Amino acid sequence: MTSTVTRPGAPGGPGVQPPVPLSPPPQEPSRSGLAGLLDLPVAAFRGVLRSVRTSPGRLTAIGVGLVVLALVTGVVGTIAVQGKKDTINDLIDRREPLTAASQEVYRSLSDADATSANAFLVIGTEPPELRSRYDVNIARAGAALAKAASDSEGVADAAVKVDIIARNLPVYTGLIERARSNNRQGFPVGASYLREASNLMRSTILPAASDLYHIDTDRLSAEQDDASGFPWFTTILVLGLLGSLIATQIYLTRRTNRLLNVGLVVATGSTVLILLWGVVALTVQSLLVGTGDDDGSHPVDVLVRARSAAVQARADEMMTLVARGDGSAYETNFQQLAPIFTGLLNEARGLLDGAAGAQIDAAQLNANAWLATHKDIRAMDDGGAYGDAVKKAVDTALADGSAATFGKLDEALVNAINIGRQSFLDDTRDADRALILLAPGVAVLAVVAAGGVTIGIRDRLREYR
Repeated sequence: MTSTVTRPGAPGGPGVQPPVPLSPPPQEPSRSGLAGLLDLPVAAFRGVLRSVRTSPGRLTAIGVGLVVLALVTGVVGTIAVQGKKDTINDLIDRREPLTAASQEVYRSLSDADATSANAFLVIGTEPPELRSRYDVNIARAGAALAKAASDSEGVADAAVKVDIIARNLPVYTGLIERARSNNRQGFPVGASYLREASNLMRSTILPAASDLYHIDTDRLSAEQDDASGFPWFTTILVLGLLGSLIATQIYLTRRTNRLLNVGLVVATGSTVLILLWGVVALTVQSLLVGTGDDDGSHPVDVLVRARSAAVQARADEMMTLVARGDGSAYETNFQQLAPIFTGLLNEARGLLDGAAGAQIDAAQLNANAWLATHKDIRAMDDGGAYGDAVKKAVDTALADGSAATFGKLDEALVNAINIGRQSFLDDTRDADRALILLAPGVAVLAVVAAGGVTIGIRDRLREYR
């Protein structure tokens, strides 16, 4: 009997092969370093896309977007409104006074030039009142120049003009003192010093002062335009927020069959209040700033230019007599300035009425009387009656003299300018009052809108839990 020996098989019976281990699933190679960091935004974006495919994720995205938009609108709106308030306050507290200071530089220096010529024509000792007027004019010009110089940093043109005036004004006053000293001693060279000083004033100092005034006037106008401009970007943001809130409520109404969402209604109401309050306040503010320009700064600028031309003409009248037969250039300049200041008076009269208009009427009346007196003075001087011409030009006791009529003209112009400046200040202050509490109001209402969105979306998300 034959036996067969068999080899033990694997578990499970003979002929069964052991299981082959499965290979692990292929894995994407991991990325590290900068490449991994660059993948993070892509992964986050894909996660957001997967999330917004679900209703809760979509609502969350809408809520976050509305909250961010509400807060951005609040920040931008608050900054815009506060910027307008700051600009208006700068107009009142800084820009208008600086413009007035640069105007005072020009006026005081022009009057100092005319006064020095007037004093030179007086026979005998120089009248104390004329000496005092000259000294006051120089002092006022110096103080006004210092104030104007405080705002010239960063403005190259203004700094150059201030430097020209500051360097040449001591030269002018030195020439005037030499003219006085020689005149007291009876030396004819005194007239030469006076003419040299007047030429320096007219050719160098006054043009620089005029340019400085125009620079400040342009800066004033630019700030007025900035203050009266409408904040269109902020308005677009508010309208975008309002439209987004309305669209979200329509979407929720269709998805949930609920007509109102209290949180979103509160947010919408806050946004509407921002829009209405802002539009009304900014419109009123813009109109008042414009009125301040129309009734204040613009006619004041016209009156200042009229007064400057008149003062220069008065100096020409005096210098023609000082030159004694050699003053044709001064008389020619007078004849060129006369239609300028009368034309500017007519322009100002068309811009102002009321108390300011009455002052302009008085200025026009005295301007006509002064021009008529000037013709008489020239007729006397050309006819050989030099002493009578000088008396009619400088004697303040003569009611129909040049000194008296010009003095009344200048006084009326000063009154009209002061009324115009006050109108500008009143209207601009009212414009500032129109924006009271608007900046913090916009901020608070924007936060309320963001809170309303948060509550409204949260209530809907709870329904999915």
